[in-house]
Amino acid sequence: MHDLEFDLETRPGALAELGEAMGRAGLAFEGGGVFAAGGRSVAHFLFRDGPAAKAAAEAAGIRVSAMRVPLLRRLAQGRPGQLGAISRALVDAGVNIEVQYSDHHGRLVLVCDRPGAALGATSRWAETG
Repeated sequence: MHDLEFDLETRPGALAELGEAMGRAGLAFEGGGVFAAGGRSVAHFLFRDGPAAKAAAEAAGIRVSAMRVPLLRRLAQGRPGQLGAISRALVDAGVNIEVQYSDHHGRLVLVCDRPGAALGATSRWAETG
């Protein structure tokens, strides 16, 4: 899986154009979202084939500012405090969370500044089986 960061124009139709570009390329969004602040729209979306998604976006004139391999973790849904616990484990390992969202399978998607340290610090939330 790959997390792609897109710089979208803050105007009607920008997200539609991204969705259409991925549709033409036969690529499914696996999770993500769009966040607008300060006159800028930043989108983070998860794809199985990141290089193909990057190529499709760029062919449509959509800027891809980053492509990274995220950490996917499973929280105990319905148990209060899970996000705090996994975030604290990352803090204790000296890891900063740069992006966080959920995928279509209910997993936590994390893009961190120190991926190796993040992997070890969150091993108790790794999926098994």
